[in-house]
Amino acid sequence: MPYSAHIDTFTGDNLPPLAQQPEFLFDLPELKFPERLNCAWPLLDQHVAEGRGERVCIQAPNLRWTYADLQERANRIANVLVKDLGVVPGNRVLLRAPNNPMMAACWFAVMKVGAVATATMPLLRAKELKHVITKARVTHALCDLRLAGELKLAAAECADLRHILYFNDTSADGLEAAMAKHSASFDNVDTARDDTCILAFTSGTTGQPKATMHFHRDVMASCVCWPPHVLRAVADDIFMGTPPLAFTFGLGGLLLFPLSIGASTVLLEQGAPQDLVDAIAKYKATVLFTAPTSYRAIAPIAGPLRNSSLRKCVSAGEALPAATRALWKEATGIEMIDGIGATELMHIFISADEAHALPGATGTVVPGYVACVMDDNGKPTPLGEVGNLAVKGPTGCRYLADDRQAKYVKDGWNYTGDAYSMDAEGYFHYHSRTDDMIISAGYNIAGPEVEDALLRHPKVAECGVIGAADEERGQIVKAIVVLRPGNEPTPEMAKELQNFVKQSIAPYKYPRSIEFVTALPRTETGKLQRFRLRLTNQGDHR
Repeated sequence: MPYSAHIDTFTGDNLPPLAQQPEFLFDLPELKFPERLNCAWPLLDQHVAEGRGERVCIQAPNLRWTYADLQERANRIANVLVKDLGVVPGNRVLLRAPNNPMMAACWFAVMKVGAVATATMPLLRAKELKHVITKARVTHALCDLRLAGELKLAAAECADLRHILYFNDTSADGLEAAMAKHSASFDNVDTARDDTCILAFTSGTTGQPKATMHFHRDVMASCVCWPPHVLRAVADDIFMGTPPLAFTFGLGGLLLFPLSIGASTVLLEQGAPQDLVDAIAKYKATVLFTAPTSYRAIAPIAGPLRNSSLRKCVSAGEALPAATRALWKEATGIEMIDGIGATELMHIFISADEAHALPGATGTVVPGYVACVMDDNGKPTPLGEVGNLAVKGPTGCRYLADDRQAKYVKDGWNYTGDAYSMDAEGYFHYHSRTDDMIISAGYNIAGPEVEDALLRHPKVAECGVIGAADEERGQIVKAIVVLRPGNEPTPEMAKELQNFVKQSIAPYKYPRSIEFVTALPRTETGKLQRFRLRLTNQGDHR
């Protein structure tokens, strides 16, 4: 058996069978990682050890931390986890906060103690948190005090979650008070490169989220493939953006990538268009990460960004329309860097830099990865023909104890669920999703989860949820609803149902469009025919 520092072996015990795991590629010299690797060392501690401790690392409103500052806080939290909360290597630690410096410090503390970071989006409700806690058998949690309510509701039904500490808490019971009692030094656990350090949850098309497992080497692999070959940022760059740190898109773009090169990042809790424009000017940000929807919303007020500090703009999370690329360049003079990644593969694997951007194309395969377009029989399609995107590289899908592993990984390839074609120059062109996932403003949303929330309303008899085309958000969630007898299909009723969903699950999942009908299309056995709902709603841009 390979070496592991994990005492709690839950993640190792629940890896997919080797036969169901993808083929991993480590051809690049920089992917030859040592057998013992704790990613906290190259990302954080090494900078301090080599004399870069006074470089600015993280900024936020009224806050400016150096690398030494972040290391000190991460070390103190690590001591709290081990000495006060009894965390052992391999335990799952839930992290819950908006994008802020203490969230980053907690993430590094979890890496240092050899535990497994299970980050959750601030918008998640108790029902969704309960699924994460149960699936991952979370034992400990570090949570921003402002988000305590939903976590407490979930924890009341989760026996495994034994210890919760709240940060950004001025009380004697908060994490900061506990940190003050402990040393600013900590010896990182000697983890293996193949020890799981992240459980990243991603929406499933059935409404049941899947936990993707990433090793310490996966974290570092994501830092040595796309960033140096495509982004090409430098140590003096200042990163900024909107994706949550709970997304691997945000974790990479706003924490891992800047720290891997000794740069700095700005963590903002509010990412509205005007907030972002103002923050870029205030902090002199040079690299921006956000989704196409956000770029489109910012473009009308982006005039001040022309000839500003901003020099690189990265788009991912959903397909980038050629019109949005053109709109952004017209507003700012900056050519966007587009890319496709997946939670299952940690980060971006197809992309193009500014000089090689092709409107309407995502890009070419990132060094370290290979990709092709397959037909339904697992054979490469001819150039220009649409098929299933399949990818291999140094990262890949490992679902935690999930039968859906066999669908995502076939013959060593990761099938992302995207329909693509490839041209003669090696550029990949996005066409659609091949499954029922709704991608709206960069968020993955499962229709059945929204259906389940709607069906809990006493006035709803049945419903079907699909993605409807939308110029601003790519897609919106649309619900087709049959009401129980005696209820009128009015705008007020639609609003009532929308508010009900917002209270039940994360608000970004609510149906922005509701259509009332008298019956839904079903098979003879009673199964809902979502494809018929999609066919009848093609071209719906409401």
